[in-house]
Amino acid sequence: MTRPGPPRGRSNAGKDAITVELAAVIVAVASDGPRVLVRQLDTSRPAALPSGPLEPRHRTLEAGLRTWVEEQTGYDLGYVEQLYSFGDANRHASARAQPGRMLSIGYLALVHESKPHGMDESEWRSWYEFFPWEDWRTGAPAILSTVRDGIAGWIAEAPRDERKSREERARVAFGVAGEHWNEELALERYELLYEIGLVPEAHRDGAACWAPREAAIMEADSLQADHRRILATAISRLRGKIKYRPVVFELMPPRFTFLALQRAVEALAGVELHKANFRRLVEHQGLVEDTGAMSSKTGGRPARLLRFRREVLLERSASGVGLPPVRRSATPQRPR
Repeated sequence: MTRPGPPRGRSNAGKDAITVELAAVIVAVASDGPRVLVRQLDTSRPAALPSGPLEPRHRTLEAGLRTWVEEQTGYDLGYVEQLYSFGDANRHASARAQPGRMLSIGYLALVHESKPHGMDESEWRSWYEFFPWEDWRTGAPAILSTVRDGIAGWIAEAPRDERKSREERARVAFGVAGEHWNEELALERYELLYEIGLVPEAHRDGAACWAPREAAIMEADSLQADHRRILATAISRLRGKIKYRPVVFELMPPRFTFLALQRAVEALAGVELHKANFRRLVEHQGLVEDTGAMSSKTGGRPARLLRFRREVLLERSASGVGLPPVRRSATPQRPR
């Protein structure tokens, strides 16, 4: 005799349930570099990005994200774009601890930095606290030698038929053996470090990796769940996008100097730009116009105040600031 099963659509409800998390990478540019808004609810655990589950009350995914961000940080977001959906099974410890499946949808939001309204658990942090090897503005980061040493050990212990593949991945991602450093590969670099086991969350998540737990790089801060992966995705997206879309102006005040614009682009890209080349590139693309006003807050001679020409959005589809040849140095940075 066949025993009747539970009503259709209700079997294994907990086991088969899919939870959708909406997570926001909220970016601002301060005088000392790019910042990301995080929440620190428990000092015994890593910080987290503003996030929350998709609920029936949310009309759309983006509306749900905006609701959670406003409730948790007080921010009414302006510019928002969807980054990526993270849905791999067992991709982090907190996902494995729950029944069913968790799908995380990451978003990038660009704002002007201000104090979160009445939200003591929210704070601005430099994104280079989480990715110190990404900051080349004053030369090769000091931490890079530690990173490359770990990668070299992973390559050296590779089976003979796999060694060449590992060498190529390291060369492309981290610029070893004289390879060009590609600032857009922030996500690929993080994924490689996770796979090797050089970031602590790989061990926290129980991932199969080469390096032992004590070899993980502790000079960089982590984030809860896979929020550091989502942040790395945002960094890669933004670094690529500033070259062909004028998104950097979403982070600028209504009026700014050329130097302030250059510093913002350098902060986001993590590189130092040639001043004259950058100025020529921006002027050639017609991205800014003179306001007729001057700024005396430059520490030197007064500088012209500019504004973004929004008409450029209608004039052509590709209108980013681009990146002229950058100044690079193989000398490690001094501790910042």
